[in-house]
Amino acid sequence: MPPRSYTLKEIREKGQPPGLKDRRNEEHWAGRLYARSLSPFLTWISLRIGLSPNQLTYLMILSGIGAGVAFGFGTGLVSAIVGAFLVQLYLVLDCTDGEVARVTGRTSITGVYLDRLGHYFSEVAVVIGLGFRAEKQFDLPWGQGGWIMLGLLGALGVALIKAETDNVVVARAKSGLPADPPGGDRALRPTSPWLALARQAASLLKFHRIIGAVELSLLILVAAVLDHLLNLPSVATESFGWFAYTSDGTRPLIESGGYFGSPVEWTVTRGLLVAVAAVAVLQTVLHFVSVVASRRLK
Repeated sequence: MPPRSYTLKEIREKGQPPGLKDRRNEEHWAGRLYARSLSPFLTWISLRIGLSPNQLTYLMILSGIGAGVAFGFGTGLVSAIVGAFLVQLYLVLDCTDGEVARVTGRTSITGVYLDRLGHYFSEVAVVIGLGFRAEKQFDLPWGQGGWIMLGLLGALGVALIKAETDNVVVARAKSGLPADPPGGDRALRPTSPWLALARQAASLLKFHRIIGAVELSLLILVAAVLDHLLNLPSVATESFGWFAYTSDGTRPLIESGGYFGSPVEWTVTRGLLVAVAAVAVLQTVLHFVSVVASRRLK
């Protein structure tokens, strides 16, 4: 039996019910801004060729992991553009699998599980890819793998933050409580007024977005463009203590901090990785404090 044909109007009505774009903690800002406008077309194609929601979720996961591989495979503009494009595809597929499920009535617990796991894999892959990208930018890498380790640290933070969020639902379920605590948004606020104020300030600054796959992919692309325009890395250097000298040894090229005496060769991409790792570690701690100090576990 051939797959049923749906119109774009039907897809929007059934696949994007009222309130879908307004979900506070589920809908990404890019989804509201443009992805939900593009996804019905991909949903229409998917329905025409008979792809299931879970098959689309697997494609979403492959796109996210592929983006991380693309970012880590090279250091130039091409790899950055490919990686950023794959993350955009990952975002649209993340909308499409749910739309196909709602239109066809094929929602499932397996689909929810795969979707959640896909976010883990994809967002972690992008950060790890950034670590490999930063490591490959110079012939004299910091600490022989130090930038990769920094990427792994950032990826660990990204995974832990997601685990902290998901384990609230697990803890409530194991205690026989509903997934969502009573009180709506008020339950998310820390009971301490000082912690509540700090959480509100962090929410306004939105610095945590730097570790999201969509935002980070665009930042990696911007960093690649700036490295290209600034011609970084540009000059072969020999290292002595805290200075990097020109290849003829006549004058210092740059002054840079080192690790056990070896210099750190800086690029915009490497600066971005340091910021990502720092935010990931800080956000892991802040998010944990925010959860245990709120009413979510009560």
